[in-house]
Amino acid sequence: MSPEKYAQDRAAASGSSFYYAFLFLPPDRRAAITAFYAFCREVDDVVDEVSDPGVAQSKLAWWRHEVAQAFQGRPQHPAMQALMPHASAFGIEPRHLLAVIDGCQMDLDQNRYLDFQQLQQYCHLVAGIVGEVAARIFGQSQVTTTQYAHTLGLALQLTNISRDVGEDARRGRVYLPISELQQFNVKAHELLRPPEDAAEKADFELRFSALMAFQCQRAQQTYDKAIALLPAQDRGPQKPGLMMASIYRQLLRRIERDPVRVLHERVSLSPMKKLWLAWKVQALGRL
Repeated sequence: MSPEKYAQDRAAASGSSFYYAFLFLPPDRRAAITAFYAFCREVDDVVDEVSDPGVAQSKLAWWRHEVAQAFQGRPQHPAMQALMPHASAFGIEPRHLLAVIDGCQMDLDQNRYLDFQQLQQYCHLVAGIVGEVAARIFGQSQVTTTQYAHTLGLALQLTNISRDVGEDARRGRVYLPISELQQFNVKAHELLRPPEDAAEKADFELRFSALMAFQCQRAQQTYDKAIALLPAQDRGPQKPGLMMASIYRQLLRRIERDPVRVLHERVSLSPMKKLWLAWKVQALGRL
């Protein structure tokens, strides 16, 4: 299997909303973002799928070495072999890939965040930097587009956090800031084991729904801020990012309608719905 086919299969198999945005790109840009996405998935899976922390640490160390080797012309992993031919053309630097690894390292080092400011640093590494690289690949002519990309990355990651509250809790992680759990009187252990008594369950669901309404509203406001930051000159090339915003905002609306669902299942959109939302941005320019 060629490195390009490996990256393509990795992206398609994930079922991610990002994949639908990639479909509308020219071949060279689509190949670059698909390879970059494959790299991100590989590194992220080290944390999500490796149960032994020592093994995960070793794997992340291997990826740091692989980044160094790749930029010296000796990539070993097929995702890196697929990515490196595009690195120079799209301004992808070692610091970008190492930042993504640093974000995954944070997942190994801590599973709670005291406040939103601390959470933002994590989001900067795992989503803001990803947004910056994606913006370069999509086509960036204005310096200020980088600020848009970082803000959009934050909004997308906040959406992921809201969607994955239950799944993350089962993995021993709580990304919702402790200060905000306290603000809405939600205990971390309740995310994993909600009360069973009918009255206590009803009370918890009210508290949790208020917490999630706060999370969703902040994410929606962050999308608004990101879109306002996007220079008009780059709006056309940055349509893939706007497609992702459209898909994820629709996902947020589903979470807002029934926030308790995120504790028990992954709220999602159908592939057809994602494709429709992506096409609408591409064809009509509307989110």
